[in-house]
Amino acid sequence: MMASQYERELRAVLIGSPEGVRAVTRSCNAAEKARAMQVIRRPFLVVRAAGSGVAGAGDLLAVRGDISLPIEVKTTKDKKVYLAGRTWEQYLDLQKEGERCGLMPIYAMRLKGVRGDSWRILKVDSTNLTGSLSIIARRIPSLPLTRNKRPYLDWDVGLPLHKFLALLCRDEDSYSQTAEILRSRTDEWAALEEARVTKNKIQERRSEDPVEWMKKFRL
Repeated sequence: MMASQYERELRAVLIGSPEGVRAVTRSCNAAEKARAMQVIRRPFLVVRAAGSGVAGAGDLLAVRGDISLPIEVKTTKDKKVYLAGRTWEQYLDLQKEGERCGLMPIYAMRLKGVRGDSWRILKVDSTNLTGSLSIIARRIPSLPLTRNKRPYLDWDVGLPLHKFLALLCRDEDSYSQTAEILRSRTDEWAALEEARVTKNKIQERRSEDPVEWMKKFRL
């Protein structure tokens, strides 16, 4: 099967085609199928990038609301794929465009000859994410690193496609609630940190030598 056929397979899922979702979840259990089917209710517009894989465009571009995902599709018989040459240049282009445009490029990795959900999702790290995308990014694993700190693809590390779809198809209210919780926790952490610093300063003052402490009050 040609790589473009796997791209069409993934595209059929993301656009919310019932037949497309059923095709990729045929050997999944009932819970996995139910999660994947959520994309039918909240589908994406998916286009194939002209000159696939060039200049950070990926193979597919999935768009819905404030979510835009450049997707690089990889199919393999091996669970680990090391990036070199052209594939390394593709990664660098994805990373560059992600930072430049505030996007979260992802790799959709399909493992051949496996039952159940054969797709896994890995993200290319970006420090410029906002809105729903910044919340979604917290739940998607990044490409792992080799001993030399070089990113590579590992199917076992990736997020299964059915879980990825369930994550993307949550209601907007859920994302708003999550964002509010995160802000609340950040404010709480900041308050605790301020209290800790104040407490340490008080303890330092109390531990000063009495003579030195009294010198501060001399004229």
